[in-house]
Amino acid sequence: MTIHKARQALSILQVLEPSGGGSGRHFIDLCRGLKDRGHRVIAAYSPLRAEERFVSELLALGLAGVRAVPMTRAPGPADFKAWRMLNAIIRDDGPFDAIHAHSSKAGALTRLRFPGSDIPRIYTPHAFRTMDPTLGRAGRLIFGMIESVLGRFFSDRIVCVSQDEQAHARTLGIPSKRLTTVVNGVTAPPAGHGPALRDRLGIARDALLYGFVGRLSHQKAPHRLLDAFDRVAGEQPDAHLLMIGAGELEDDVRRRIAASPFADRIHLEPGIAGAQAMDAIDALVMPSRYEAMSYVMLEAAAAGKPMILTDVGGAGCVLEHGVNGLLLPNTDSPDALASALGKFANPETLFAFTVEAERRKHRYALSAMVDGTEAIYRALVARPSGARALTHADHALAKNYDHRCSPSRRPRPSWIND
Repeated sequence: MTIHKARQALSILQVLEPSGGGSGRHFIDLCRGLKDRGHRVIAAYSPLRAEERFVSELLALGLAGVRAVPMTRAPGPADFKAWRMLNAIIRDDGPFDAIHAHSSKAGALTRLRFPGSDIPRIYTPHAFRTMDPTLGRAGRLIFGMIESVLGRFFSDRIVCVSQDEQAHARTLGIPSKRLTTVVNGVTAPPAGHGPALRDRLGIARDALLYGFVGRLSHQKAPHRLLDAFDRVAGEQPDAHLLMIGAGELEDDVRRRIAASPFADRIHLEPGIAGAQAMDAIDALVMPSRYEAMSYVMLEAAAAGKPMILTDVGGAGCVLEHGVNGLLLPNTDSPDALASALGKFANPETLFAFTVEAERRKHRYALSAMVDGTEAIYRALVARPSGARALTHADHALAKNYDHRCSPSRRPRPSWIND
């Protein structure tokens, strides 16, 4: 590999198992950004959990190739077949300058290989499984051991999307020299769709509309929001809740909505793009149990929307408690969340949060994310295998990260009682 390679177009294999949520959005945006810069990109995805919209967007990018590799979410015998298929892609569609895997399953399948000189392997977890506070001791030990071994011995770089996630990676025993933080970036959601969407859903244009966007999954904790909304809806007769998303809990969420005394004011719309819904809502509510750096909150921030977030990975980077929204304790108790919803129902409070959110909405650009990721590829390609320590260019990526995102420097909120 010559030094001139650093200035040439690269050949990159991108691999993803889940297609929904932030990881899917990141994958599409990164593939598009790299392709637009002249790089050759082959994308491999799993059709088993692929959303139709994701596949359509991926195929429309005009990449050098799109390959379907059935990858199951849970470990099992099918992993060996998926591993062989990925290695066939590496052999037949290569040569590749770098292989970048997204999510835990793709990360494991692409990093497991025979010893010796090989193509640089990059891994973006999009939230380590061990960041889930409800994961039991056995699960934490097993998943933590897997991530530690793969991170220490089989990874050339692990790209974290927040300083919170990078700090967690270090607790797993992954050395700092393997870690880099590149914050997710977004384009501003389209404006002008809000009134029409409200009209279609039968929501008055002057009604208070809370919004939830995300997979209906244990991680995103939609039941927390439903419990809290039931507590405050009786005192807020003009309040509505719009939930955008699908997932394994969808049937349960539908049953929970049907049983609510305020079911006529809870709207579940899995077919709407979350970015398009941002213009319709007054505030984003994200009660997640764990995150790395949520695309949803970045899109809400880019749309100038105030937020109610649980204090999980990356939340403190876009939300300053009491300024452009409220940070809440990460608990299943609905008390704090219900109280926060009630505070947002005060027109003066909502207006003040919205003004500040509008002022901050230009902070996270998609181009910066692509810049940072491309710099990692070039740094790895330009040096021999086995000597891949962080360079000054790698460290410079951290300058794109707001200093308040550092867990050690971020002021802790006094929660809802301030």
